Amino acid sequence: MEFIRVQYKAVLFLIFINDLDKGLKRCVLKFADDTKMFHGISGVQDWDTLQRDLISPHKWSEDWQMQFNVDKCKVTHTGKRNLEFKYSITKTELETVHKKDLGVLISEYLKSLAHCTHVYMKANCMLGLINRTIDNKQPPIILRLYKCLVRPHLEYCSPAWSPK
Repeated sequence: MEFIRVQYKAVLFLIFINDLDKGLKRCVLKFADDTKMFHGISGVQDWDTLQRDLISPHKWSEDWQMQFNVDKCKVTHTGKRNLEFKYSITKTELETVHKKDLGVLISEYLKSLAHCTHVYMKANCMLGLINRTIDNKQPPIILRLYKCLVRPHLEYCSPAWSPK
């Protein structure tokens, strides 16, 4: 019963925020309680449009009395020719970061080396854990442990960092 109540709350929340991107000129992605706004910036005019689009959701949040946590709002710059403009919401300058997005490390030039290194280290740690803690090293047992504990780290979001 509790699970169904949580699902209803989630659906109501999604309906509630459905018009968050109304009137925006840039692309907006909404996933649960996470909202991303993005677009290529080739000059001051593009920057100005995106900055104005940042103000619109904040106004929406004030109208609906559902304040954004501006401290959690971040900017990620990507690309070789990125002009790296500064953005702000309510006179608060947004921090520029290079971070994980849905479990994938995002680098400045969208290279996958940092992510692959991180995945390799996590998988290697799991292999070490299996080696240290399992005494019975028969192939069927090791194979099952590998498939359950190591392989998911190697395969998670692989189309995002290795699209072939």
